[in-house]
Amino acid sequence: MAKGKRQFGNVRKLQSGRFQARYTAPDGAYITAPRTFAAKIHAETWLGDRLREIDAGAWIPNAVAERRRKRSTFGAYAQRWLETRTVVYALLRAVMATAEDDGYIEANPCRIRGAGVTRAAHKTTPATVAEIETITAKMPERLQLSVTCASWLAMRLGEILELRRGDVDLDAAVVRVRRALVRVGGTLQTDTPKSTAGVRDIAIPPHLIERFRDHLVLHVGPGEDALLFPSSADPTRWHQSKRLYEHYREARAAAGRPDLRWHDLRHSGAVLAALTGASLAELMGRLGHSTPHAALRYQHVASGRDQAVAAAMSRLAE
Repeated sequence: MAKGKRQFGNVRKLQSGRFQARYTAPDGAYITAPRTFAAKIHAETWLGDRLREIDAGAWIPNAVAERRRKRSTFGAYAQRWLETRTVVYALLRAVMATAEDDGYIEANPCRIRGAGVTRAAHKTTPATVAEIETITAKMPERLQLSVTCASWLAMRLGEILELRRGDVDLDAAVVRVRRALVRVGGTLQTDTPKSTAGVRDIAIPPHLIERFRDHLVLHVGPGEDALLFPSSADPTRWHQSKRLYEHYREARAAAGRPDLRWHDLRHSGAVLAALTGASLAELMGRLGHSTPHAALRYQHVASGRDQAVAAAMSRLAE
């Protein structure tokens, strides 16, 4: 937003070099953010989140929030948060509700209820950075980047298998998701992602840029339409998910994580992004999900913030 035209709140730079955000609440109180921010855009994002809460009718006066806090035990608060606000939990439920390919369905029986797909409850501890990198190293070289896309970029398998050279922009450090591989009537075909939110640009953590560059040089054809993960028998065809799973099962066993299903890598990526302090809207944007509750529909990804999230993910690796 241009300087001097801010419609809501204000941001000022402190002598410490950090930034402070303040705004006038609907009840007339002057509210200062409970913490300062390292970058101005972070402070502006915090203000944007507060404005969207106000617009959505989800804003709670400080006095009311304080009374609620005092009469709530941490356990009760945590349970309520998990049920209504936890991004990773909501994303995991959404992923669990989608049958992405036949290989997964064969390994995990599911039942159809009404218009949805349900499975038996399955809880898996997210993979650590070390486990993700071990699995990556144990995969065939031409498929190592698929694990990177599934975990660090939290991409769906159908999105990964349909990636092409033209979708990877290393100058902008993003992977552009515009299509996904789906199975219709027993045949594979490309389609748009499962929701409008699925069409997105995912920032690549800086420490992974060279990994993408090497893969493009060594394993991808020269055309913009060349698949990132082609069939070894026919470079114009997609790599079979069944073959990928065979290699993945061996790799995860070598990493000591035989319990880790492929889409658990995506869940692990959501956790890694959350650990950087990414906001609810930023996580939803990065993973390509619609908001889990109507009250959050006004939240949007702040411009440029996904790059900051990706950079923070690289620091986790370090």
